[in-house]
Amino acid sequence: MKRKVIGSIIIVMLLIIGGVAFLNSPLYSSGDKSLPEGVTQGEVSVLEVNAQEPENRTVKTFNLTAEETEWDISESKKVNAWTYNGTVPGEPLRVTEGDYIRVNLKNELNVPVTIHWHGMLLPNKMDGVPGLTQDAVQPGESFTYEFIANDAGTYWYHSHQHSSKQVDKGLYGSLVIEEKQKKYEKEEFFILDEWAVNQEKKDITNMGGMMKGAMTGNGEADTEQMYDTFTVNGKAGQAVEPLVMKEGETARLRFVNAGYQQHQLVFPEKAMKVIEIDGEKVKNSGGTSNVLEIAPGERIDVEYTRQSSEPAVIRENGGENADDMVIPVLSSEDEASVPNNQSISSSGTDVATGTSFGSEEVIFEEVPEPDVTYNMDLNMGMDMGEGVAFQINDQVFPDTPPINVKEGDIVKVKITNTGNMNHPMHLHGHRFQVASKNGNKYDAPRVKDIIHVKPGEEYTIYFKADNKGEWLFHCHDNNHAARGMVTIVDYNGVYSPFELGEEHNNQPN
Repeated sequence: MKRKVIGSIIIVMLLIIGGVAFLNSPLYSSGDKSLPEGVTQGEVSVLEVNAQEPENRTVKTFNLTAEETEWDISESKKVNAWTYNGTVPGEPLRVTEGDYIRVNLKNELNVPVTIHWHGMLLPNKMDGVPGLTQDAVQPGESFTYEFIANDAGTYWYHSHQHSSKQVDKGLYGSLVIEEKQKKYEKEEFFILDEWAVNQEKKDITNMGGMMKGAMTGNGEADTEQMYDTFTVNGKAGQAVEPLVMKEGETARLRFVNAGYQQHQLVFPEKAMKVIEIDGEKVKNSGGTSNVLEIAPGERIDVEYTRQSSEPAVIRENGGENADDMVIPVLSSEDEASVPNNQSISSSGTDVATGTSFGSEEVIFEEVPEPDVTYNMDLNMGMDMGEGVAFQINDQVFPDTPPINVKEGDIVKVKITNTGNMNHPMHLHGHRFQVASKNGNKYDAPRVKDIIHVKPGEEYTIYFKADNKGEWLFHCHDNNHAARGMVTIVDYNGVYSPFELGEEHNNQPN
Protein backbone atom coordinates (compact mmCIF):
# COMPACT_ATOMS: atom_id res chain seq x y z
CA MET A 1 0.00 0.00 0.00
CA LYS A 2 1.46 3.30 -1.05
CA ARG A 3 1.16 6.26 1.32
CA LYS A 4 1.74 10.00 1.04
CA VAL A 5 3.53 11.46 4.05
CA ILE A 6 1.61 14.39 5.50
CA GLY A 7 3.03 17.73 4.57
CA SER A 8 5.22 18.90 1.68
CA ILE A 9 8.26 21.07 1.12
CA ILE A 10 8.87 23.33 -1.84
CA ILE A 11 12.26 22.80 -3.39
CA VAL A 12 13.23 26.05 -5.01
CA MET A 13 15.60 25.97 -7.96
CA LEU A 14 16.84 29.47 -8.60
CA LEU A 15 17.87 29.91 -12.20
CA ILE A 16 19.70 33.14 -12.89
CA ILE A 17 19.99 33.74 -16.58
CA GLY A 18 20.66 37.37 -17.37
CA GLY A 19 18.45 38.60 -14.53
CA VAL A 20 15.56 36.13 -15.18
CA ALA A 21 13.59 35.07 -12.07
CA PHE A 22 13.33 31.57 -10.60
CA LEU A 23 11.23 28.37 -10.86
CA ASN A 24 9.44 26.55 -8.03
CA SER A 25 9.04 22.75 -8.20
CA PRO A 26 6.69 21.09 -5.61
CA LEU A 27 7.39 17.49 -4.51
CA TYR A 28 5.66 15.33 -1.92
CA SER A 29 7.97 14.97 1.03
CA SER A 30 8.13 13.97 4.67
CA GLY A 31 10.35 16.92 5.47
CA ASP A 32 13.65 15.34 4.52
CA LYS A 33 13.35 16.50 0.90
CA SER A 34 12.81 12.93 -0.32
CA LEU A 35 9.78 11.26 -1.88
CA PRO A 36 7.49 9.32 0.47
CA GLU A 37 8.22 5.64 0.84
CA GLY A 38 6.54 3.65 -1.96
CA VAL A 39 5.61 6.71 -4.04
CA THR A 40 7.42 7.59 -7.24
CA GLN A 41 7.18 10.56 -9.55
CA GLY A 42 4.30 10.22 -12.01
CA GLU A 43 1.95 8.41 -9.63
CA VAL A 44 -1.49 9.88 -9.02
CA SER A 45 -3.60 10.03 -5.89
CA VAL A 46 -6.79 7.97 -5.57
CA LEU A 47 -8.50 11.36 -5.25
CA GLU A 48 -7.65 12.13 -8.88
CA VAL A 49 -8.75 9.00 -10.76
CA ASN A 50 -12.06 8.33 -12.53
CA ALA A 51 -13.76 11.56 -11.50
CA GLN A 52 -17.51 11.76 -12.21
CA GLU A 53 -19.62 14.88 -12.75
CA PRO A 54 -23.43 15.23 -12.93
CA GLU A 55 -23.38 16.99 -16.31
CA ASN A 56 -27.02 16.82 -17.52
CA ARG A 57 -28.10 13.96 -15.26
CA THR A 58 -30.89 14.10 -12.70
CA VAL A 59 -29.31 14.76 -9.29
CA LYS A 60 -30.84 12.94 -6.32
CA THR A 61 -29.72 14.44 -3.00
CA PHE A 62 -30.02 12.73 0.39
CA ASN A 63 -29.02 13.83 3.88
CA LEU A 64 -27.93 11.12 6.33
CA THR A 65 -27.10 11.79 9.98
CA ALA A 66 -25.20 9.19 12.00
CA GLU A 67 -26.70 9.35 15.47
CA GLU A 68 -27.37 7.31 18.58
CA THR A 69 -30.91 5.96 18.96
CA GLU A 70 -32.77 3.76 21.42
CA TRP A 71 -34.30 1.22 19.05
CA ASP A 72 -37.21 -1.12 19.80
CA ILE A 73 -36.45 -4.50 18.21
CA SER A 74 -39.66 -5.88 19.69
CA GLU A 75 -42.01 -5.10 22.55
CA SER A 76 -39.60 -6.63 25.04
CA LYS A 77 -36.24 -5.96 23.38
CA LYS A 78 -34.57 -2.56 23.15
CA VAL A 79 -31.03 -1.74 22.07
CA ASN A 80 -28.77 1.28 22.03
CA ALA A 81 -28.32 1.50 18.28
CA TRP A 82 -26.17 3.65 15.99
CA THR A 83 -28.28 4.72 13.05
CA TYR A 84 -28.50 6.75 9.88
CA ASN A 85 -31.44 9.14 10.42
CA GLY A 86 -32.69 7.47 13.57
CA THR A 87 -33.93 4.12 12.24
CA VAL A 88 -32.68 0.56 11.72
CA PRO A 89 -32.18 0.12 8.81
CA GLY A 90 -31.35 3.73 7.92
CA GLU A 91 -33.34 5.83 5.49
CA PRO A 92 -34.01 3.85 2.28
CA LEU A 93 -32.36 5.42 -0.77
CA ARG A 94 -34.07 4.90 -4.14
CA VAL A 95 -32.92 6.32 -7.47
CA THR A 96 -33.24 5.53 -11.17
CA GLU A 97 -30.48 4.11 -13.35
CA GLY A 98 -28.40 6.98 -14.71
CA ASP A 99 -29.15 9.39 -11.85
CA TYR A 100 -26.35 11.26 -10.11
CA ILE A 101 -26.39 10.49 -6.37
CA ARG A 102 -25.30 13.09 -3.82
CA VAL A 103 -25.33 12.04 -0.14
CA ASN A 104 -24.45 14.48 2.62
CA LEU A 105 -23.27 12.59 5.71
CA LYS A 106 -23.26 14.39 9.06
CA ASN A 107 -21.73 12.66 12.06
CA GLU A 108 -23.42 13.28 15.40
CA LEU A 109 -21.95 10.21 17.08
CA ASN A 110 -18.97 10.48 19.42
CA VAL A 111 -16.88 8.20 17.17
CA PRO A 112 -15.69 8.57 13.55
CA VAL A 113 -17.85 7.03 10.77
CA THR A 114 -18.00 6.61 6.98
CA ILE A 115 -20.38 5.22 4.36
CA HIS A 116 -19.39 2.39 2.00
CA TRP A 117 -21.65 1.76 -1.01
CA HIS A 118 -21.68 -2.03 -1.04
CA GLY A 119 -21.58 -3.50 -4.54
CA MET A 120 -21.39 -0.16 -6.34
CA LEU A 121 -18.95 0.45 -9.18
CA LEU A 122 -17.83 4.01 -8.47
CA PRO A 123 -14.72 6.20 -8.26
CA ASN A 124 -12.28 4.98 -5.64
CA LYS A 125 -12.43 8.20 -3.62
CA MET A 126 -16.16 7.60 -2.98
CA ASP A 127 -15.75 4.04 -1.63
CA GLY A 128 -15.88 5.07 2.03
CA VAL A 129 -12.89 3.11 3.35
CA PRO A 130 -11.05 5.07 6.07
CA GLY A 131 -7.30 5.10 5.74
CA LEU A 132 -7.49 4.06 2.10
CA THR A 133 -9.98 6.27 0.19
CA GLN A 134 -10.75 8.96 2.79
CA ASP A 135 -10.26 9.98 6.39
CA ALA A 136 -13.05 8.86 8.71
CA VAL A 137 -15.64 11.57 9.31
CA GLN A 138 -15.02 12.90 12.80
CA PRO A 139 -17.72 13.71 15.39
CA GLY A 140 -19.45 16.94 14.43
CA GLU A 141 -18.05 16.89 10.89
CA SER A 142 -19.60 16.17 7.47
CA PHE A 143 -18.64 14.55 4.17
CA THR A 144 -20.38 14.44 0.77
CA TYR A 145 -20.43 11.33 -1.42
CA GLU A 146 -21.18 11.74 -5.13
CA PHE A 147 -21.36 9.14 -7.90
CA ILE A 148 -23.40 7.96 -10.89
CA ALA A 149 -25.99 5.22 -10.43
CA ASN A 150 -24.78 3.35 -13.49
CA ASP A 151 -26.08 -0.16 -12.79
CA ALA A 152 -29.66 -1.01 -11.86
CA GLY A 153 -29.94 -3.47 -8.98
CA THR A 154 -30.08 -4.08 -5.25
CA TYR A 155 -27.37 -2.51 -3.10
CA TRP A 156 -26.89 -1.36 0.47
CA TYR A 157 -24.80 1.12 2.38
CA HIS A 158 -22.99 0.79 5.69
CA SER A 159 -20.17 2.25 7.72
CA HIS A 160 -16.71 0.88 6.97
CA GLN A 161 -15.10 2.52 10.00
CA HIS A 162 -14.54 -0.12 12.69
CA SER A 163 -17.26 -1.98 10.78
CA SER A 164 -17.21 -5.08 12.99
CA LYS A 165 -18.82 -2.89 15.65
CA GLN A 166 -20.59 -0.12 13.73
CA VAL A 167 -22.52 -2.34 11.32
CA ASP A 168 -23.34 -4.57 14.28
CA LYS A 169 -24.93 -1.57 16.01
CA GLY A 170 -27.16 -0.65 13.06
CA LEU A 171 -25.21 1.68 10.76
CA TYR A 172 -26.61 0.40 7.46
CA GLY A 173 -29.47 0.97 5.02
CA SER A 174 -30.85 0.03 1.61
CA LEU A 175 -30.00 1.46 -1.80
CA VAL A 176 -32.14 0.57 -4.82
CA ILE A 177 -31.23 1.61 -8.36
CA GLU A 178 -34.40 1.10 -10.38
CA GLU A 179 -34.41 0.18 -14.04
CA LYS A 180 -35.79 2.89 -16.30
CA GLN A 181 -38.58 0.48 -17.21
CA LYS A 182 -39.71 -1.41 -14.11
CA LYS A 183 -40.89 -5.00 -14.50
CA TYR A 184 -42.54 -5.36 -11.09
CA GLU A 185 -45.15 -2.95 -9.77
CA LYS A 186 -44.83 -4.24 -6.23
CA GLU A 187 -41.56 -4.77 -4.41
CA GLU A 188 -40.23 -4.86 -0.87
CA PHE A 189 -36.75 -4.68 0.72
CA PHE A 190 -35.73 -6.92 3.63
CA ILE A 191 -32.44 -6.57 5.53
CA LEU A 192 -31.52 -9.52 7.77
CA ASP A 193 -29.30 -9.15 10.82
CA GLU A 194 -28.28 -10.55 14.22
CA TRP A 195 -28.02 -8.75 17.56
CA ALA A 196 -26.72 -9.40 21.07
CA VAL A 197 -29.66 -8.08 23.12
CA ASN A 198 -29.91 -10.07 26.34
CA GLN A 199 -26.19 -10.81 26.54
CA GLU A 200 -22.93 -9.04 26.01
CA LYS A 201 -21.54 -9.70 22.55
CA LYS A 202 -19.41 -12.77 23.20
CA ASP A 203 -15.75 -12.72 22.30
CA ILE A 204 -15.09 -14.19 18.87
CA THR A 205 -12.08 -16.00 20.37
CA ASN A 206 -14.32 -18.15 22.59
CA MET A 207 -12.51 -21.45 22.29
CA GLY A 208 -15.65 -23.47 23.03
CA GLY A 209 -17.20 -22.14 19.85
CA MET A 210 -14.00 -22.71 17.93
CA MET A 211 -13.74 -26.32 19.09
CA LYS A 212 -17.41 -26.92 18.32
CA GLY A 213 -16.87 -25.65 14.79
CA ALA A 214 -13.83 -27.86 14.32
CA MET A 215 -15.68 -30.97 15.50
CA THR A 216 -19.03 -30.44 13.77
CA GLY A 217 -17.83 -28.84 10.55
CA ASN A 218 -20.27 -25.98 11.16
CA GLY A 219 -18.52 -22.95 9.72
CA GLU A 220 -20.84 -20.68 11.70
CA ALA A 221 -19.96 -21.89 15.19
CA ASP A 222 -17.97 -18.81 16.19
CA THR A 223 -20.69 -16.39 15.00
CA GLU A 224 -23.63 -18.38 16.35
CA GLN A 225 -22.47 -18.04 19.95
CA MET A 226 -22.11 -14.25 19.69
CA TYR A 227 -25.79 -13.29 19.15
CA ASP A 228 -29.19 -14.09 20.67
CA THR A 229 -31.66 -12.25 18.40
CA PHE A 230 -32.40 -12.20 14.66
CA THR A 231 -34.09 -9.27 12.94
CA VAL A 232 -35.83 -8.40 9.68
CA ASN A 233 -35.63 -4.67 8.93
CA GLY A 234 -34.61 -4.03 12.52
CA LYS A 235 -37.53 -5.94 14.08
CA ALA A 236 -37.91 -9.41 15.59
CA GLY A 237 -40.78 -11.88 15.98
CA GLN A 238 -44.26 -10.37 16.14
CA ALA A 239 -42.80 -6.89 15.53
CA VAL A 240 -41.74 -7.76 11.96
CA GLU A 241 -43.85 -5.84 9.45
CA PRO A 242 -46.01 -8.16 7.29
CA LEU A 243 -45.75 -8.50 3.54
CA VAL A 244 -49.21 -7.46 2.27
CA MET A 245 -50.21 -9.23 -0.94
CA LYS A 246 -53.36 -10.58 -2.56
CA GLU A 247 -53.75 -14.16 -3.77
CA GLY A 248 -52.13 -14.49 -7.19
CA GLU A 249 -50.17 -11.25 -6.85
CA THR A 250 -46.46 -11.25 -7.75
CA ALA A 251 -43.80 -9.06 -6.16
CA ARG A 252 -40.05 -8.54 -6.29
CA LEU A 253 -38.50 -9.12 -2.87
CA ARG A 254 -34.99 -7.75 -2.36
CA PHE A 255 -33.00 -9.45 0.41
CA VAL A 256 -29.71 -8.28 1.96
CA ASN A 257 -27.80 -10.02 4.73
CA ALA A 258 -26.27 -7.28 6.88
CA GLY A 259 -25.28 -9.77 9.58
CA TYR A 260 -22.25 -11.99 10.01
CA GLN A 261 -23.79 -15.44 9.67
CA GLN A 262 -25.63 -17.08 6.80
CA HIS A 263 -29.42 -17.33 6.86
CA GLN A 264 -31.72 -19.82 5.17
CA LEU A 265 -35.24 -18.59 4.42
CA VAL A 266 -38.05 -21.06 3.67
CA PHE A 267 -40.84 -19.94 1.33
CA PRO A 268 -44.22 -21.55 0.64
CA GLU A 269 -43.77 -24.26 -1.98
CA LYS A 270 -43.65 -23.21 -5.65
CA ALA A 271 -43.95 -19.55 -4.68
CA MET A 272 -40.39 -18.28 -5.19
CA LYS A 273 -37.74 -18.09 -7.87
CA VAL A 274 -34.41 -16.26 -7.82
CA ILE A 275 -34.12 -13.44 -10.36
CA GLU A 276 -30.98 -11.50 -9.37
CA ILE A 277 -27.85 -12.04 -7.28
CA ASP A 278 -25.42 -9.26 -6.31
CA GLY A 279 -27.05 -6.92 -8.83
CA GLU A 280 -26.72 -9.42 -11.71
CA LYS A 281 -29.73 -11.03 -13.41
CA VAL A 282 -29.61 -14.83 -13.37
CA LYS A 283 -30.75 -17.44 -15.87
CA ASN A 284 -32.26 -20.92 -15.50
CA SER A 285 -33.52 -20.18 -11.99
CA GLY A 286 -36.78 -22.11 -12.32
CA GLY A 287 -35.80 -24.79 -9.82
CA THR A 288 -37.99 -26.56 -7.30
CA SER A 289 -36.29 -25.31 -4.15
CA ASN A 290 -38.23 -23.20 -1.70
CA VAL A 291 -35.17 -22.58 0.51
CA LEU A 292 -32.93 -19.56 -0.05
CA GLU A 293 -29.48 -19.29 1.58
CA ILE A 294 -28.06 -15.77 1.87
CA ALA A 295 -24.44 -15.26 2.92
CA PRO A 296 -23.21 -12.25 4.92
CA GLY A 297 -23.03 -9.20 2.66
CA GLU A 298 -24.90 -10.94 -0.17
CA ARG A 299 -27.91 -9.53 -2.03
CA ILE A 300 -30.47 -11.87 -3.57
CA ASP A 301 -33.72 -10.81 -5.29
CA VAL A 302 -36.61 -13.23 -5.76
CA GLU A 303 -39.90 -13.17 -7.59
CA TYR A 304 -42.58 -14.19 -5.11
CA THR A 305 -46.15 -15.13 -6.06
CA ARG A 306 -48.73 -15.59 -3.35
CA GLN A 307 -50.34 -18.98 -3.96
CA SER A 308 -53.27 -18.83 -1.55
CA SER A 309 -55.43 -16.40 0.39
CA GLU A 310 -54.53 -18.23 3.60
CA PRO A 311 -52.03 -16.37 5.82
CA ALA A 312 -48.50 -17.60 5.20
CA VAL A 313 -44.93 -16.95 6.32
CA ILE A 314 -41.42 -16.65 4.96
CA ARG A 315 -39.16 -17.73 7.79
CA GLU A 316 -35.72 -18.77 8.98
CA ASN A 317 -35.11 -22.48 8.42
CA GLY A 318 -34.72 -23.72 12.00
CA GLY A 319 -32.22 -22.88 14.69
CA GLU A 320 -32.36 -21.35 18.16
CA ASN A 321 -33.49 -17.87 17.07
CA ALA A 322 -35.56 -18.86 14.03
CA ASP A 323 -38.84 -17.52 15.41
CA ASP A 324 -37.34 -14.01 15.37
CA MET A 325 -36.87 -14.06 11.59
CA VAL A 326 -40.42 -14.55 10.29
CA ILE A 327 -42.15 -12.43 7.64
CA PRO A 328 -45.95 -12.80 7.75
CA VAL A 329 -47.70 -12.76 4.37
CA LEU A 330 -51.18 -11.28 4.78
CA SER A 331 -53.99 -9.88 2.64
CA SER A 332 -54.23 -6.59 4.55
CA GLU A 333 -52.39 -4.71 7.26
CA ASP A 334 -55.43 -5.07 9.51
CA GLU A 335 -55.41 -8.85 9.34
CA ALA A 336 -54.25 -10.66 12.46
CA SER A 337 -50.64 -11.72 12.09
CA VAL A 338 -49.79 -15.40 11.84
CA PRO A 339 -47.90 -16.89 14.81
CA ASN A 340 -44.16 -16.48 14.41
CA ASN A 341 -43.70 -20.15 15.31
CA GLN A 342 -45.82 -21.37 12.41
CA SER A 343 -43.92 -24.19 10.77
CA ILE A 344 -43.15 -24.41 7.07
CA SER A 345 -41.34 -27.29 5.44
CA SER A 346 -38.57 -27.27 2.87
CA SER A 347 -39.33 -29.27 -0.26
CA GLY A 348 -36.40 -31.63 -0.53
CA THR A 349 -32.75 -30.97 0.15
CA ASP A 350 -32.12 -28.49 -2.66
CA VAL A 351 -31.09 -25.05 -1.39
CA ALA A 352 -30.77 -22.01 -3.67
CA THR A 353 -27.56 -20.14 -2.87
CA GLY A 354 -25.63 -17.20 -4.23
CA THR A 355 -23.75 -19.51 -6.62
CA SER A 356 -26.65 -21.73 -7.75
CA PHE A 357 -27.37 -19.93 -11.01
CA GLY A 358 -25.43 -18.56 -13.96
CA SER A 359 -25.54 -14.88 -14.85
CA GLU A 360 -27.31 -13.50 -17.93
CA GLU A 361 -24.37 -11.22 -18.74
CA VAL A 362 -20.81 -12.40 -18.23
CA ILE A 363 -17.49 -10.57 -18.09
CA PHE A 364 -15.60 -13.17 -20.14
CA GLU A 365 -17.18 -15.44 -22.75
CA GLU A 366 -14.36 -17.96 -22.31
CA VAL A 367 -11.96 -18.60 -19.44
CA PRO A 368 -9.31 -15.92 -20.06
CA GLU A 369 -5.55 -16.09 -19.91
CA PRO A 370 -4.59 -14.12 -16.79
CA ASP A 371 -1.98 -11.39 -16.56
CA VAL A 372 -1.89 -11.71 -12.77
CA THR A 373 -2.44 -14.86 -10.68
CA TYR A 374 -2.99 -14.73 -6.91
CA ASN A 375 -3.54 -17.71 -4.62
CA MET A 376 -5.58 -16.69 -1.57
CA ASP A 377 -5.40 -19.11 1.35
CA LEU A 378 -7.97 -18.39 4.10
CA ASN A 379 -7.03 -19.78 7.49
CA MET A 380 -6.78 -19.15 11.21
CA GLY A 381 -3.80 -18.64 13.44
CA MET A 382 -2.61 -16.82 16.53
CA ASP A 383 -1.68 -13.15 16.63
CA MET A 384 0.70 -12.20 19.41
CA GLY A 385 -1.21 -10.19 21.98
CA GLU A 386 -4.53 -10.41 20.09
CA GLY A 387 -5.39 -14.12 20.30
CA VAL A 388 -7.14 -15.76 17.35
CA ALA A 389 -6.34 -14.24 13.96
CA PHE A 390 -8.04 -14.74 10.60
CA GLN A 391 -5.38 -14.82 7.93
CA ILE A 392 -4.81 -14.45 4.22
CA ASN A 393 -1.68 -16.36 3.20
CA ASP A 394 -0.61 -16.64 6.85
CA GLN A 395 -0.67 -12.86 7.37
CA VAL A 396 -3.09 -10.36 8.91
CA PHE A 397 -3.93 -6.92 7.57
CA PRO A 398 -2.17 -4.58 6.92
CA ASP A 399 0.65 -7.10 6.37
CA THR A 400 -1.32 -9.37 4.01
CA PRO A 401 0.24 -9.58 0.54
CA PRO A 402 -1.63 -7.25 -1.85
CA ILE A 403 -2.90 -8.15 -5.32
CA ASN A 404 -0.67 -5.98 -7.50
CA VAL A 405 -2.23 -5.05 -10.85
CA LYS A 406 -1.95 -2.51 -13.60
CA GLU A 407 -4.93 -1.07 -15.44
CA GLY A 408 -6.29 -3.51 -18.02
CA ASP A 409 -4.89 -6.65 -16.40
CA ILE A 410 -6.98 -9.81 -16.25
CA VAL A 411 -6.65 -11.16 -12.72
CA LYS A 412 -7.11 -14.78 -11.62
CA VAL A 413 -7.65 -15.46 -7.93
CA LYS A 414 -7.87 -18.97 -6.50
CA ILE A 415 -9.55 -18.76 -3.08
CA THR A 416 -9.11 -21.76 -0.78
CA ASN A 417 -10.57 -22.08 2.71
CA THR A 418 -8.25 -24.31 4.71
CA GLY A 419 -9.76 -23.24 8.04
CA ASN A 420 -12.88 -24.21 9.99
CA MET A 421 -15.04 -21.07 9.55
CA ASN A 422 -17.12 -19.64 6.71
CA HIS A 423 -15.63 -16.66 4.87
CA PRO A 424 -17.79 -14.53 2.52
CA MET A 425 -15.09 -12.72 0.52
CA HIS A 426 -16.13 -9.33 -0.91
CA LEU A 427 -14.25 -7.33 -3.55
CA HIS A 428 -14.77 -3.57 -3.66
CA GLY A 429 -15.09 -1.59 -6.89
CA HIS A 430 -15.25 -4.56 -9.28
CA ARG A 431 -17.34 -7.54 -10.23
CA PHE A 432 -15.71 -10.91 -10.73
CA GLN A 433 -16.63 -14.02 -12.68
CA VAL A 434 -16.75 -17.32 -10.78
CA ALA A 435 -15.33 -19.92 -13.16
CA SER A 436 -15.16 -23.06 -11.01
CA LYS A 437 -15.81 -24.60 -7.61
CA ASN A 438 -13.50 -27.26 -6.16
CA GLY A 439 -11.87 -27.60 -9.56
CA ASN A 440 -15.15 -28.22 -11.40
CA LYS A 441 -15.87 -25.68 -14.12
CA TYR A 442 -19.28 -24.00 -14.15
CA ASP A 443 -21.13 -24.40 -17.45
CA ALA A 444 -22.73 -21.01 -16.82
CA PRO A 445 -20.34 -18.57 -15.10
CA ARG A 446 -21.55 -16.56 -12.10
CA VAL A 447 -20.85 -12.81 -11.91
CA LYS A 448 -20.71 -11.51 -8.33
CA ASP A 449 -18.85 -9.25 -5.94
CA ILE A 450 -18.98 -11.58 -2.92
CA ILE A 451 -18.28 -15.32 -2.75
CA HIS A 452 -19.17 -17.43 0.30
CA VAL A 453 -16.27 -19.84 0.83
CA LYS A 454 -17.05 -22.58 3.33
CA PRO A 455 -14.46 -24.83 5.03
CA GLY A 456 -12.71 -27.06 2.51
CA GLU A 457 -14.06 -25.17 -0.51
CA GLU A 458 -12.07 -23.66 -3.35
CA TYR A 459 -13.27 -21.14 -5.95
CA THR A 460 -11.46 -19.73 -8.96
CA ILE A 461 -12.54 -16.25 -9.98
CA TYR A 462 -11.47 -13.77 -12.67
CA PHE A 463 -11.87 -10.01 -12.88
CA LYS A 464 -10.61 -7.21 -15.08
CA ALA A 465 -8.60 -4.43 -13.48
CA ASP A 466 -10.69 -1.64 -14.99
CA ASN A 467 -11.30 0.71 -12.04
CA LYS A 468 -8.07 2.37 -10.89
CA GLY A 469 -7.53 2.86 -7.20
CA GLU A 470 -6.78 1.04 -3.96
CA TRP A 471 -9.60 -1.46 -3.26
CA LEU A 472 -10.35 -3.74 -0.32
CA PHE A 473 -10.85 -7.49 -0.76
CA HIS A 474 -12.02 -8.84 2.60
CA CYS A 475 -14.18 -11.24 4.57
CA HIS A 476 -17.65 -9.81 5.14
CA ASP A 477 -17.99 -11.54 8.44
CA ASN A 478 -16.61 -8.27 9.74
CA ASN A 479 -15.56 -9.96 12.97
CA HIS A 480 -13.08 -11.91 10.85
CA ALA A 481 -12.00 -8.81 8.94
CA ALA A 482 -11.34 -7.04 12.23
CA ARG A 483 -8.90 -9.82 13.10
CA GLY A 484 -6.97 -9.64 9.86
CA MET A 485 -8.80 -11.20 6.88
CA VAL A 486 -8.34 -8.22 4.56
CA THR A 487 -6.10 -7.49 1.58
CA ILE A 488 -5.92 -4.80 -1.10
CA VAL A 489 -6.08 -4.73 -4.89
CA ASP A 490 -3.24 -2.29 -5.49
CA TYR A 491 -3.07 -0.58 -8.90
CA ASN A 492 0.33 0.46 -10.23
CA GLY A 493 0.67 4.21 -10.66
CA VAL A 494 -1.87 5.05 -7.94
CA TYR A 495 -1.32 5.85 -4.28
CA SER A 496 -3.47 6.64 -1.26
CA PRO A 497 -2.73 9.88 0.60
CA PHE A 498 -4.43 8.52 3.74
CA GLU A 499 -3.05 6.63 6.74
CA LEU A 500 -4.41 3.85 8.93
CA GLY A 501 -4.92 4.98 12.52
CA GLU A 502 -3.16 8.31 12.97
CA GLU A 503 -5.05 11.43 14.09
CA HIS A 504 -8.29 10.43 12.34
CA ASN A 505 -8.30 6.94 13.96
CA ASN A 506 -8.89 5.34 10.55
CA GLN A 507 -10.00 1.74 11.15
CA PRO A 508 -11.44 0.12 8.00
CA ASN A 509 -12.15 -3.22 9.68
